[in-house]
Amino acid sequence: MALPPTSREQRLSARARDITVALAVTAVVLGGTFWGMRGKQETFWQAVLGWALVGIGCAALYFRRRWPIAVAVVTLLASAAYYPVSSYDGPLLVAFVIALYTAAAEGRFAAAVALGVVAMLLVVYGEVLQEPGQRKVDDMSIMMLAGWLLSLLVLARAQRTRAAYLEEVRQRALAAEREQEARAQQSASEERLRIARELHDVLGHSISLINVQSSAALHRLGKNRAEGSLATAEEALEAVKSTSKSALDELRSTLGMLRRADEAAPTAPTSGLERLPELLERARSTGLEVHLETHGTARALPPPLDLAAYRIVQESLTNVTRHARACRVTVTLAYSDGEVRVRIDDDGRGSPDESAQGSGIHGMAERAKAFGGELTARNTADGFRVSARLPFEEER
Repeated sequence: MALPPTSREQRLSARARDITVALAVTAVVLGGTFWGMRGKQETFWQAVLGWALVGIGCAALYFRRRWPIAVAVVTLLASAAYYPVSSYDGPLLVAFVIALYTAAAEGRFAAAVALGVVAMLLVVYGEVLQEPGQRKVDDMSIMMLAGWLLSLLVLARAQRTRAAYLEEVRQRALAAEREQEARAQQSASEERLRIARELHDVLGHSISLINVQSSAALHRLGKNRAEGSLATAEEALEAVKSTSKSALDELRSTLGMLRRADEAAPTAPTSGLERLPELLERARSTGLEVHLETHGTARALPPPLDLAAYRIVQESLTNVTRHARACRVTVTLAYSDGEVRVRIDDDGRGSPDESAQGSGIHGMAERAKAFGGELTARNTADGFRVSARLPFEEER
């Protein structure tokens, strides 16, 4: 089976090579035939038929890759008819040799061997029919011709094997390159999702608090006649200032993870459960009553898991601030061997449709799933509950 070209350029190159080979063989055959014409005469019809057979045999070589066996048969028949007819004995057999080599190189080895055997039988038969002393090819030349054809077939088979090996190497290289590109795209997609999740959690929480606090300040300033309105508005604006500063610190920390290895590391502390009191205090500044309960012995968690637990609490408080209209929130941390459980309960109205929470719950679930854990978010009789289980390996 012929190896298919892989591009338009390769097809054009193969066509150019076929034309070049056909013209080169034609030049050799014509030159040899004109050389053999010295001192010899032919009848008009002998010359016409001989040159027609030369033209057919040489022209057929252009199609040797498209129809290798058919071209080999045509050149063999043209040679078989040419030599008994022509007195010039030009080297038309070269066209058959090229066609035979091409057939073997294109993977038609068995058919090429059969045609080579047929060619040798025709040569032997033609010499047997000659009158004694009139033979043109002696026994030694016949043996050399047979050895030459055999060597040609072996060479073509080796060329075919090498071409198939190179094609396999090329295909493997292309497959490896495609796999590498797919992995790079997957890694880039995962990194984009991770960055989007981090920015969503950091900015979403802080901006939600800022929105609540600034709305409260404007509401209080609008009631100029109420006593202490300016004082309470000032407190709200101070909370906005503190929350926005915290948001900038979180953003710098998150963007610092995108720095190159040779750049300075971010100086802001990485978020984790040790910063949970700050987070809860910011939530309290919006008017929420926030409580923290801890069960079991608190322990150091792997940094990625520690950050995931913090982000789950942060996003849950963001959702409470945005959607729940709650007054009370309880955050519960339960430590046990090999896992930490995080639960956030509020007394708000809950969520009749999970899609109302935007991408927050999906992001929290993805965080838990990344560590082999799970997250559930559901309505309860008293409000809404987010519960996450985050397993980890104990250090030994």
